[in-house]
Amino acid sequence: MKLFTFKGGIHPPERKELAEDKEIEVFAAPKVVYIPLIQHIGSPLDPLVKVGDEVKVGQKIGDSKGFMSAPVHSSVSGKVLKIVKHPFPVNGYANSVIIENNGEDEWIESKAVDDYTKLSSEELLGIVRENGIVGLGGATFPTHIKLNPPKDKVIDTLVINGAECEPYLNADNRLMIEYGKEFVEGVKIILHILGIKKAVIGIEENKEEAIEKIQNLVANEDGIEVGVLKTKYPQGGEKQLIKALLDRVVPSKKLPSEVGVVVQNVGTAKAIYDAVVKGKPIVERVLTVSGLGVKTPKNLLVRIGTQFKEILESVGIDEEKTEKLIMGGPMMGLAQFTDEVPVIKGTSGILALTEKEMNSYESRSCISCGKCVSVCPMNLMPLMYAKLARFKEWGEMDRYNLMDCIECGSCQFICPSNRPLTEGIKIGKAKLRGMKRK
Repeated sequence: MKLFTFKGGIHPPERKELAEDKEIEVFAAPKVVYIPLIQHIGSPLDPLVKVGDEVKVGQKIGDSKGFMSAPVHSSVSGKVLKIVKHPFPVNGYANSVIIENNGEDEWIESKAVDDYTKLSSEELLGIVRENGIVGLGGATFPTHIKLNPPKDKVIDTLVINGAECEPYLNADNRLMIEYGKEFVEGVKIILHILGIKKAVIGIEENKEEAIEKIQNLVANEDGIEVGVLKTKYPQGGEKQLIKALLDRVVPSKKLPSEVGVVVQNVGTAKAIYDAVVKGKPIVERVLTVSGLGVKTPKNLLVRIGTQFKEILESVGIDEEKTEKLIMGGPMMGLAQFTDEVPVIKGTSGILALTEKEMNSYESRSCISCGKCVSVCPMNLMPLMYAKLARFKEWGEMDRYNLMDCIECGSCQFICPSNRPLTEGIKIGKAKLRGMKRK
């Protein structure tokens, strides 16, 4: 079997075995949900409800007129208790709608579509937006914008990211195994929206059951095929996927549309199916709870707004052993300062990591071995960035294409001197963004 891949990358311990065979369990809706009024890259939302209002499941409770936005919906039926700042898993605090669950699970009236092929792209994009669809791989880019590329770009191929290359995570893997039919229908809806006929679903070779399942489902689908990828990190990066599967190179500082491609995540395709065929907005998502700090790692279907601590208590967290709590994977995930943050649309995993898993180390001087350069999937020079960041040479960092860095952490992982390379890169990118805003 031909395995597709890209140049560079690393092979961190997978640790997927902790939960890869665990079927998705439905996590009971909590008594109270905490729904942030921003769960996407873009403008914060304005609340559409007030304290004391009664709401139903799927009711829109926050929206914005901003171009880059996607609404949020209530994940339970009940009463709005507060609209206040609440701990937020991306950064600090966010304005959030706090709803008390009445236990009735009353849904809004469904707006399901009987035959999506009779709708135009514009009508389907409207459905995608109104149902709050964003990239569920973690990036949370509003999907209705991503599926509407500039008119001067000719798109010919849809690439579906089923790599799930981050260690520990199994949410996309289990979705393909257990909801494969719905996922493939979602892919077909996206093709209809884009007006194209070709899709490649990239899945890493370590997901044998998912590969077999999806290959069988698309066997008689014209234009949809599975590309089996070598297991390597960051195989799921957009530009890495496009290079591996299509041998196309996205130019520096450009988007996939530049080479005729749109990339979507497995969970996003399934969410589009739910929105169009079932009339169901994003009110829940599949995530993996894992790490040696929990007794029973699982894959769960969880309501948006459920606090991490309720989930961790259900799987038996050992708080004494747990050194670090992360949302997402260990390579690109976000460390949490409290377990009172809620599940949001971008929560692909919750990891409770012990000291043993974190590999605490002492940083030493650079020995100029060049390993960071050899593994960089973007062909960049992490070593150079570290030196420039130390002397605050932000303009020089830009000249060396710093903004092309995808912050995958491969350079820091491979460094024999344990240099905090990603930290310098993130600081440099933040400084450059600030300079460009002035």
